[in-house]
Amino acid sequence: MNLDPIKQKQLDWEKRYNIIVGVSRGLLYLHEGSEFPIIHRDLKSSNVLLDEQMLPKISDFGMARQFDFDNTQAVTRRVVGT
Repeated sequence: MNLDPIKQKQLDWEKRYNIIVGVSRGLLYLHEGSEFPIIHRDLKSSNVLLDEQMLPKISDFGMARQFDFDNTQAVTRRVVGT
C-alpha cells in the first residue's frame, strides 16, 4: 500500500479526529436533535463529504428512515446498506 506523502500530510491526526467528532455530532443531531429523527442506515466513508475547511457533511440519505419520537428503537424487516 503506497501512501502519497503529500496527501498524508494534509490529513494529520488532529484533522482526522475533528472529522470523526463532526460525523458523530451530525449523527447525534439526526437521531436526537432534529424535528423528525432520522436513521441514516448507510453510513460509510464514501458518504461523508469534506468542505473547504475539512468539515464533514453526511450525504446520501437514499436509505434513511424517519422514526417517531415515542419509539425507542427502529425495527426493520430486511437487511439494508452495504
